[in-house]
Amino acid sequence: MARHNLGTVIGFEFVRTVTKRRFWIGTLAVPVIMAIVFGLIFLSNTTTDTAAEAQKSAQFRISYTDASGLVTAGDAALFRARPVGSPDAGIRAVQSGAVDAYFDFPAHPESTAVRVYGTDKGIFENGKYGAVAQAMLARAVEQKIASPQLSTLAAGKAQIDTVTYEGSRESGGLGTVVPPLIFLVIFYGLIVLLAGQMLNSTLEEKENRVTEMILTTLKPTTLIAGKVIALFAIGLLQMIVFTSPIVIGALFFPGELSLSAVDLPPLIFDPVRMTVGFLILVGGFALFTTTLVAIGAVMPTAKEAGNFMGVMMALIFVPFYAVALVVSDPHAAIVQIFTYFPFSAPVTALLRNGFGSLNLLEAGIVIAILFGGAAVMLRLAVRLFQYGSISYTSKVSIRTALRGGSRRPASDAAPTTPAG
Repeated sequence: MARHNLGTVIGFEFVRTVTKRRFWIGTLAVPVIMAIVFGLIFLSNTTTDTAAEAQKSAQFRISYTDASGLVTAGDAALFRARPVGSPDAGIRAVQSGAVDAYFDFPAHPESTAVRVYGTDKGIFENGKYGAVAQAMLARAVEQKIASPQLSTLAAGKAQIDTVTYEGSRESGGLGTVVPPLIFLVIFYGLIVLLAGQMLNSTLEEKENRVTEMILTTLKPTTLIAGKVIALFAIGLLQMIVFTSPIVIGALFFPGELSLSAVDLPPLIFDPVRMTVGFLILVGGFALFTTTLVAIGAVMPTAKEAGNFMGVMMALIFVPFYAVALVVSDPHAAIVQIFTYFPFSAPVTALLRNGFGSLNLLEAGIVIAILFGGAAVMLRLAVRLFQYGSISYTSKVSIRTALRGGSRRPASDAAPTTPAG
């Protein structure tokens, strides 16, 4: 019977949430916005690249002076640039409209700026003048070197592959950092998007004055556990929806979503660190879920419960104030406190796990703290809900609830059947 009731609660909470229009509006808004942003970024990058290439090859009237001797007449002819007698003459030609731009190449362009003068065409289009001047100078240098290989090296375009070792074993570098940090992103997404649902999961029945009737057929433990499990299922559904644009983009548009500019190495999925990250994610989510459910059980209204939302959200962002220290000195005292304090542990431990500074012993302690804390908070939430089920206008006294021992409030007593 208990299992049947638990399944009923889970199914009811899950279906009640996912059949609401506002749930799907909020859930689908994220992938839609992500798709729009990706589309705009792709369009912007394409437009910017096209415009940049167009600026480099732009054809307009150019005059120049060259004190360095690098730019030959042949190099200048490729850009339809003509020499002028002096800088003053070049500037006057631009001012009069005889030419569109004048380039003044100094004797030592490696240490002295090239002066570029042009007709104002707007903030963005004015960039073509500097792009063409740079292209002229690069062309001249390439001709002086007379070697494509040396030109590539001189331009700093040599490809560098770095290999590091942990003892005799080759380490993955950045490629091993990114995959475990995915769990940190998922954790933030779940907490930020489901915190309100967690907080209100026990308040809705209380505000509707139906808790007494519910508790005549369900044990408080079954009710609270069912709500927590339903929140896990809802969170899983939302994460599937949120990641769908990335999965679809990676499958059908891999070139457009490539991060070649970032120059990421191949991703390496370390099974140990991925397992640790998953367990920390689940434990942290369970702890925050049960804590928010407990807070909801104490408060009489959603408005009063909302005052505690900021405190809980602040706890998961506090470690980011010390993120540089977490990465550079993970054994610092403040980092150790953040690692083992239950409500800052998920973020801190996920960061350290991603960067490889969380050993298995530390990971085991953190995971035990999170799951143990979740179990304690679940028990506390049940007790508070028992005593808060009929507190419609005032907050529950936590001290009174904990001192209640095995006694149950009147609302939790089994229903009586009139004598026949």
